[in-house]
Amino acid sequence: MRNIAKLIDHTNIKRLATAKAIKKTCQEAKKYGFRSVCINPERVGLVKKELKDTDIKIVVLIDPPMGQSAHQKRVKMCQKAKNDGADELDVVMNIVDLKYERYDKVLKDLKGLCKILSTKVIIGSGYLTEEEIKKASQIVKKAGAICVKTATFKDPLEHRELKEKARHLAIMKKAVPGLLIKAAGKIKSLKDLKAMVKAGADIIGTSSGVEIIKET
Repeated sequence: MRNIAKLIDHTNIKRLATAKAIKKTCQEAKKYGFRSVCINPERVGLVKKELKDTDIKIVVLIDPPMGQSAHQKRVKMCQKAKNDGADELDVVMNIVDLKYERYDKVLKDLKGLCKILSTKVIIGSGYLTEEEIKKASQIVKKAGAICVKTATFKDPLEHRELKEKARHLAIMKKAVPGLLIKAAGKIKSLKDLKAMVKAGADIIGTSSGVEIIKET
């Protein structure tokens, strides 16, 4: 397997995370060589200082958990994250619009956001049927995103069995060959990570990166 640390977006998206806790997340990322640190928009400035002179990316979570903010508000969120120093965005697709088959609206929204910065799009796969996962993934690719991601917090996928999480990844990989795929949703062990990679994940979003590396 490739360098496991380089697969991991080391995540701390707790709303009440203190500056001390965010700094600790950054120190862990530097110590273990994780791909990135993924945080809420309010913490970009702090993380930029902590990760200065490293190649660790700053990834910002935008509009969780359902992506339902108005388009212009989402644009402002993304633009601010970029201006503050983000390298990538993890944007939640408007899951309700997707469920109601407002595909043109979803695509137009994401196209606008993907122009701002390198974007991974969270489709909320735990809320979706197999056909909806396929459709959502295809919209993400068409929008110009670099990656399609399964879930963020509060997604039902968090509570599904490992094989179900892997099945979602396999559906996504088949629907959008060539597009990067990110797995998330309580990936807590080396066994979990390996199962996700085997199913097609290129990137792993987890707050358990340190524990996973220690298992190796």
